[in-house]
Amino acid sequence: PAQTGMVLDKDGKKKHSRPTFSGQQIFALEKTFEQTKYLAGPERARLAYSLGMTESQVKVWFQNRRTKWRKRHAAEMASAKKKHDSETEKLKESSDNEDDDEYNKPLDPNSDDEKITRLLKKHKSTN
Repeated sequence: PAQTGMVLDKDGKKKHSRPTFSGQQIFALEKTFEQTKYLAGPERARLAYSLGMTESQVKVWFQNRRTKWRKRHAAEMASAKKKHDSETEKLKESSDNEDDDEYNKPLDPNSDDEKITRLLKKHKSTN
């Protein structure tokens, strides 16, 4: 069971200490969190009873765990976006370089009109 003790502060007033959960309790809470991020009242009551915790402790644990999950998810999304942007930029640069190489090659007399038009437009945009 979660152990919560009363502690006296420096003025002698009662102060709640932070509960310590057992490994089994944390394991069960994490397993439940994997299945559902939110618990309804009856589910919370059953879980609290089965783990020897109060409903309030389960509720707060889930609130804190959702916050941790959101932060981690946001960090992963930011990292993925950064990676995607970097890869897109590399592709763009290599594509630009290929176009430059193509522009600097002698023109093939058998080139189609579309290719010539594209090269001319590129030339006008750079000047």
